[in-house]
Amino acid sequence: MPSAGSIERQGRTLTGSTKLAALAMGMAVVTTACAGDDDRVGTTTGSDPTSSTTPTSTSAPSVAATDSRDTAPDGELPDGPSALRDRFNSSFPEPLIDPADIRSGGPPPDGIPPIDDPQFVTVAAADEYLNDAEPVMVVEIAGETRAYPIQILMWHEIVNDTVGGVPLAVTYCPLCNSALTFERRVRGVETTFGTSGSLYFANLVMYDRATESLWNQFDGRAVVGLLTGEALTQIPSTTLSWGEFKAARPDALVLDRERTGADRPYGTNPYTGLDDPNGQPFLFSGEIDVRAKAMQRVVAIQSDAEAVAWTLDGLMEGEAAVTTGEFGGAPLTIFWKAGQASALDTADIAAGRDVGTVGVFSPVIDGQTLTFRVEGDVFIDHQTGTTWSVIGDAVDGPLAGSVLEPITFVRTFWFSWAAFRPDTDLIEG
Repeated sequence: MPSAGSIERQGRTLTGSTKLAALAMGMAVVTTACAGDDDRVGTTTGSDPTSSTTPTSTSAPSVAATDSRDTAPDGELPDGPSALRDRFNSSFPEPLIDPADIRSGGPPPDGIPPIDDPQFVTVAAADEYLNDAEPVMVVEIAGETRAYPIQILMWHEIVNDTVGGVPLAVTYCPLCNSALTFERRVRGVETTFGTSGSLYFANLVMYDRATESLWNQFDGRAVVGLLTGEALTQIPSTTLSWGEFKAARPDALVLDRERTGADRPYGTNPYTGLDDPNGQPFLFSGEIDVRAKAMQRVVAIQSDAEAVAWTLDGLMEGEAAVTTGEFGGAPLTIFWKAGQASALDTADIAAGRDVGTVGVFSPVIDGQTLTFRVEGDVFIDHQTGTTWSVIGDAVDGPLAGSVLEPITFVRTFWFSWAAFRPDTDLIEG
């Protein structure tokens, strides 16, 4: 296991910016993958990288937002200097964070290349190379379901897509283990997002291609540049094991790893050893909240007014477990089920330690608040005896066909969550 401040990659130990610089060198080799398979389907969502976008979120800003935003009306985005090239430009609105705290991660802008023209395959085609334990990020909108394997997101970090008619940025930051989806529309204008090559609190800093403002991936806020203070609408998404996903959504589409526009060793993890509960964060310069270990995994939810996080260890028990709580005065239920591998543990993603699948839901159905027990690896409500899956589907019993309302949450490392939301109420279970 690598020591603090270093990560083992492909048999070598890389330290400091050397590690991401080496990764960037690997990213420089880009080849176009071939198409042509009956199981493949063309993209229905790729966007012009020069078009524009920006949504709005309930996430709290890293620091108190000011009212110094550009006053351009909805439907228009401001013209001016690029924060990607000059984040210290004095003509920008007052930044939400100190631009000096944004640090290079090694690669240049888009050196970790986003996928701007996503192509998809059937579940059957993806099943030929995805292991049942592998994590996939899942988005469902207006009856359309898509899966984005973490083995692909690991190497691209952003997919600019459209699902159910909604333009999305599907994002993953390996250093924080944060998988978040945002509507990529700003002031009513659609844009795409790229990777800036920089980090804030070890978290991916994105940029929009319309104004080249800088955005935190963690809370979806523009923190430096022309759009400072704007916020993206976060879209509920979750990370499931491939086995769980393909059984529940056999007709869904899956991001194709053969047509990403790049040649990468998909299925391998270049951040080997990062997921060490006793380790230290990489390229993080903030203070560690000692209420939990820095690299401990948490499941967290937030609003502008409050934030709550549960340690993953406290949610895990046996084959499956259920935890109850409340947020904003309303009840919530957390399901956990074994069988999902950590993508950041071993070089082979499928061989990572079992961290399980999590779902967070409102337990209220038709005005009735349900409570649950666990039998084996399924969840059964006490009120009707209906059987529920970890993704909140009623699969058998009087309520079969019903779906629990999902609550947007983040699975991430404690150091990262606490840096952005130090006011968090931590529940260790």
